[in-house]
Amino acid sequence: MPELLMNAQPVLSLRLSASYPGRPAVLRDLALDVRPREILGLVGQSGCGKSTMALAILKLLFLKGGKMSGSIQFNGRDLLPLKEKEMRGLRGKEIALVSQSPISSLNPALRIRTQMEEAWNIHRRTTREECTRAVLGALESVSLPADETFLRQYPAQLSVGQAQRVLIAMAVLHRPPLLIADEPTSALDIIIQSEVLELFSSLSRKLGMSILYISHDLLSVAKISHRVAVMSQGEIVECRKTAELFTNPLHAYTRKLIAALPVAPAFSSGETLVYPEHATMIAGAELKTPNLTM
Repeated sequence: MPELLMNAQPVLSLRLSASYPGRPAVLRDLALDVRPREILGLVGQSGCGKSTMALAILKLLFLKGGKMSGSIQFNGRDLLPLKEKEMRGLRGKEIALVSQSPISSLNPALRIRTQMEEAWNIHRRTTREECTRAVLGALESVSLPADETFLRQYPAQLSVGQAQRVLIAMAVLHRPPLLIADEPTSALDIIIQSEVLELFSSLSRKLGMSILYISHDLLSVAKISHRVAVMSQGEIVECRKTAELFTNPLHAYTRKLIAALPVAPAFSSGETLVYPEHATMIAGAELKTPNLTM
């Protein structure tokens, strides 16, 4: 990542605490920054608070009875005091979300065209021709057929991989500065997962978009992230450049995560990380730190 972007004002800066009824301190004074045009990976075991943080950024915790305090600085503006009407103007346009369940996230009763047009029209008032151009452009950007045959399909007629790409296309329709990807590859097979990871990297470069990539899969996070943040029990315990974190993890929990990998991440130089806890290292997993020069 160029030094200029390393030192730039963060797109997102969090200082958050959150809780649910009967579950205090789900997030405990969590501190995290996402920089311009950066892919920041967030890893941690299930239940550590990753998805709670994603909902908190979008101010959707109330849907699950949650409460939060602190600050959510987005492009220099604190989102926490905003009313729901103001947040509806931001969600999808300035901050987009790609979730982990593509089929259930799409309305099974509506054609793909209808759902994408609704995603466009909720934030923009344009002619039908302009809307169609935007929808087709979004489909092309995620390598889906940009034609009437595809747009007339219902979600049930799509593969899981196609449905996930539709969700990504909807998320980037308005070219938001920040995309939150919450476990977006957990329902995909390994080949489609790799293709989706490459797609996120490509979209970040082409659109100049920051991505908060949330996953429990450390290998997928390592593949595309410029930096990696490690969450444990509602706190960020370590956040560093990807290569630095893998070669010299500082926190005990980070070391435990890396040592538990079934496949050893390898850098583009061919070096493989070796830990005493790994009885056998399987070659082939490649870790590349993306280039942010575009």
